[in-house]
Formats: sequence, C-alpha cells, structure tokens
Amino acid sequence: AEALREAIPDFYAQALSEAEVDPISAPEIDITAGEEAGPLTFDAVVEIRPVVAIPGYAGLRVEVPSPVVADADVDAQVDRMRETEAELVAVDRPGVDGDNVTIDVHGNDPSGEEVVAADDFLYEVGSGTVVPELDDQLRGAKVGDILAFSAEVPGAGREVAFRVLVKDVKEKKLPEATDEWAAESSEHDTLAELREDLRERLSRVKRVQAQMLLRERAVGALVELVEEDAVPEALVEEEVRQRVHDLGHRLEEQHLSMQDFLRATGRSGEELVEEVRTEARRAVRADLALRALAEAEALEVTDDELVAEVEAMAQRMDMRPEEVRDRLARAGRIAAVRSEQRKTKALTWLVDHVDVVDEDGSPVSREDLKVDDEGDVDASGEAGEQDSADQVGDATTGEAGA
Repeated sequence: AEALREAIPDFYAQALSEAEVDPISAPEIDITAGEEAGPLTFDAVVEIRPVVAIPGYAGLRVEVPSPVVADADVDAQVDRMRETEAELVAVDRPGVDGDNVTIDVHGNDPSGEEVVAADDFLYEVGSGTVVPELDDQLRGAKVGDILAFSAEVPGAGREVAFRVLVKDVKEKKLPEATDEWAAESSEHDTLAELREDLRERLSRVKRVQAQMLLRERAVGALVELVEEDAVPEALVEEEVRQRVHDLGHRLEEQHLSMQDFLRATGRSGEELVEEVRTEARRAVRADLALRALAEAEALEVTDDELVAEVEAMAQRMDMRPEEVRDRLARAGRIAAVRSEQRKTKALTWLVDHVDVVDEDGSPVSREDLKVDDEGDVDASGEAGEQDSADQVGDATTGEAGA
C-alpha cells in the first residue's frame, strides 16, 4: 500500500505527459489490477480544460485613441510649462475659473460646532478641492464679498454652514511663449525646437498608450465571445484560491494580516471573495478564449520553442534547464507549459489581426502605433511568461502534495 501510494502520482504524471492532457482538477484514481501483486494498472478520471466556441473572432474591431499628435496637444503642453512660471496678479473684477482667490473660510455643523476654519486660504476657483458649492459661490464674487451657503462635506456625512470672506482675486499671468522663454525654460534654443521635442514625446506616449489599450481591448472583445456557462467552476475556484493566496502573501510582506486589510477597506471576507471571483471568472474566460483561438488557427509550439522556454524559465529562476525540465516532467506540467506558449502566440495573432480604429471610427495603421527602440512596446505582451515560471513552483509543491 505504501509503495502504491508513493508510485501512483509519478505514474499519473507520466500518463498526463504522454497523453498531453491538461487537467484542471484532482483525478479520481481507480486501481484495476496489481493492488496485491503483479503489474499495476489503474484508471484516472480527471476534468480537463474545455475548448470553448469563439464565433466571429476573425472580425473583431477595437477602438484606441488616435496616436496622431495635434497642434492643440502641443499647445497644452507648452501652456503647462508656462503655468509653472506663472505670476499671480491682483485684478479688479469678479472671479472666474482659474483665478486664485484669498479667502477666510469657516463652517459650522448643525450643532453649532465649528468644523472648518482657515484664514488667508489661497484657493483656485474651479479646482473643486473643498466642496463644489464653494466654486459656484466664488464664480462672479468680488473682493469684500461675504458668501454664505450650506454643503455636505465629503466623508463627514453631515451638512456644514459655510461663511466665506473674499479678500482678493488674482489671475495667473503666464510668460509669453517666445524663443527667449524656451531657451530659459528648457534645453532648447527656440520655441520651434521645444515644440518639436514635445511633439515627439507626446507621440511616444500616445503610441505606447494605444498599444497597451489595443492589447487590453482586443482580449476584452475576444472574452465577450465566450459564453458564461462555458466556464468550468473548477477553474474559477482555483483562480480565486490563487488570487487570495497571492494577496495574503503580499500582505505578509507588508506585515499586515488579512483581517487588517479587510478592516482598512471596510469589507467582509465574503465580499472580498466575491469581488475576486468576478475578476477570476473574467480571467478564466480570457484564458479559455485565447486557447480556443490557438486551436482555431492551428497555432502550434515546436519542440525547439519549448526547449527555449524551459531555458528561459531556468535562467529566471537561476536553475539548470535539465532540472527545470525534470521537475516539470515529473509533475506532468510539460503540456501546461506548451499550452501557455500557445496562448501567447494566440495573443500575438489576435493583436495583429483585429481591426483598429480611432475615436472617430477612422482606421488606425499599425505602423502609426510602432515605437522606436528607446520606448519599444511589444503588443503581444508577456502573457504566459509568469504562468510558465509558476509551473516550476507548482511542480515542486505538487510533488510534496502527492
């Protein structure tokens, strides 16, 4: 009995590897011969990852922000630079958005207790950093005006009666955008050079953002093709378990307990698990969708690619490739690593084949989304890379569990 208990997990892992089965739950093992003596045979029944339907995947359309930098975008960046050097100049007119006003502000709660008190408080009209009603009152207010109004203070859950004295109104005077200003405020000699540099920087940011959104929204569009009832609960529960475990580990590193975290966020354990389950279900749908895409497009992983992935995993984990391969094989995880690589290929295919349009519905060329070597973005991302590395850790813990 002890010999069987120790041997069957290895035989089961070997069978998984040979059959390239991708299990998603623990097996039910039935020994059919050899329990007392002679050759051992057994049946292992296990739930495997399903192949879901993704109808219409070849015609998906994704919207991303236009990567084209308009003159107005550059103007806004120049204005931000000028804002940092703005001077406040007193004006003899009512306040408008963007003005800075000096005010005395006091507020009492319904019991008469003063809960807000600030004198000579410099406030930007329209910033909305106190209560929205304050901005409404200050628009059109002049020096010497006394304003009285009531508003609910965020977080306090009670209404406060405010009294505000306007002591002065100042507008921002921005320096003129000239070559001289550009030379003093940047490393460029002329305003034209500064604008061109800002345009290049904005272009890089826009392209990086568009690339990231392209990948995210392409996967999101593919996920919507997967029916909710096609998702096995075993996969969802395992994803929930892993996410909660990871959260607990991160909290431990910060010397916090799960109870501390729940108290700080005002949630119960059940509420947290339900939130995690929603995210987990979507993650599982994405996983199944990408695997289905790999199947539909016959995307395969060659032996050489598998060897290269194992070598990369070994390098990341500071282990010998032979050791990593042996651990994966003994735990029956080789097929899982190959599946993760197929999923990564599917993501690359998806990003390369969806129709891309901007906010106006105009087609966006992938050439316009490319970023040069200094800020290169890989649209396919690194999906599966961490998962593949985790296979080694899972293999190790799996051996201990077996």
